[in-house]
Amino acid sequence: MTSIKKLEAEGDIAADYLEEFLDIIDVDGDIEIDIKHDRPSVDIVAEGDELDKLVGAQGEVLEALQDLARLAIAAKTGDRSRLMVDIAGHRAAQISELTKTAQAACKRVNASGRPEDLEPMNSFERKVVHDVIAATGLSSESHGSDPYRYVTISVLESSISPNADEEDENVSRETFEGYEDEVPDLIA
Repeated sequence: MTSIKKLEAEGDIAADYLEEFLDIIDVDGDIEIDIKHDRPSVDIVAEGDELDKLVGAQGEVLEALQDLARLAIAAKTGDRSRLMVDIAGHRAAQISELTKTAQAACKRVNASGRPEDLEPMNSFERKVVHDVIAATGLSSESHGSDPYRYVTISVLESSISPNADEEDENVSRETFEGYEDEVPDLIA
């Protein structure tokens, strides 16, 4: 586990870098620093839609700013950072949508017992989807090469019954035992 002080220092470095960047391009925005999921997190927030141009059409500008902030951290600390940057709640909304997509796909895989391929995603999106799938007790694997890399969801080999075709296709409570709080939408 990474020390809290190290993560806080990385967040401070990124915040300073991003604040200077905002000053250079003359954009107003408040910077909030946090630690989420054992990694530093910096959110840039502002009233109105002034920050939309910093997100980009598909989040590509946001990804580039995150990479630059990670480079600023590496330049000062000598270490690679797992910093996450969000701008105007874009990434939070993206995580919410990816979670819904993954949960719906998991429900279908549980019902049918057949694997399902999701649309191609970037590495951040795949990580979110893999985490959601793992919480349901299903299996996931990435295939292909960027930018066409995608996730396949399947039932774990050990949970496939020899009489799977004869069993009820409804998702049972036992399937999600221990995950009720994390994935309530998946419990039939």
